Amino acid sequence: MENEVMVQQEKQEIVSPFVDAESFQQIFNIGKMWASSDLVPSSYRGKPMDCTIAVDMANRMGVSPMMVMQNLYVVKGNPQWSGQACMSLIKADKHFKNVHHVYTGERGTDSWGCYISAIKKSTGEEVRGPEVTIAMAKDEGWYSKKDKYGNETSKWQTMPELMLAYRAAAFFARIHIPNTLMGCAVEGEIEDIQPAEAPKAVDAFSAPDQKTIEETEDIFK
Repeated sequence: MENEVMVQQEKQEIVSPFVDAESFQQIFNIGKMWASSDLVPSSYRGKPMDCTIAVDMANRMGVSPMMVMQNLYVVKGNPQWSGQACMSLIKADKHFKNVHHVYTGERGTDSWGCYISAIKKSTGEEVRGPEVTIAMAKDEGWYSKKDKYGNETSKWQTMPELMLAYRAAAFFARIHIPNTLMGCAVEGEIEDIQPAEAPKAVDAFSAPDQKTIEETEDIFK
């Protein structure tokens, strides 16, 4: 059974640690306490400043600092939520109920897809997030990612059902509860971004190669 991330339903009173030096020192002391614990994830252990940021985020979200530290990690210098945490945050949002995944298309084909469905508490209206399909994953280049050695690294081929669920949750959250994500990515998003190669800069003061010299001579002939 998939473990659900426990998110507190009742929001706590938000107190900014940046009001004055004393407030910041207090939250930093809490961060140091967490950093000294063997129970925190290894990526936070011995890092009081990282733990302080996690405590601040937890305070603003009204959740446990341990929930943040267990589900927020850094990929390529950017923080991202685990896919499991993203779905739990959606389920915990006070504006929605009956949040669940809906799979579409035919399993094992490009038409296989998933979207998040929820009921808006205030109106009873069904809200659907964008549908994510295997065809979309292929078109966007998520499905066949390789490392610099040419080895396949994409989880879309080995765990397609899970990746569909995670990406559908990320899309729903970005549209309907963006503040809850606090600007962070969701598991898999950063890895799937294909950075465009920057054009090679031309050194105006370097000596021209032989081909450039020949082309220039042909022009003046």
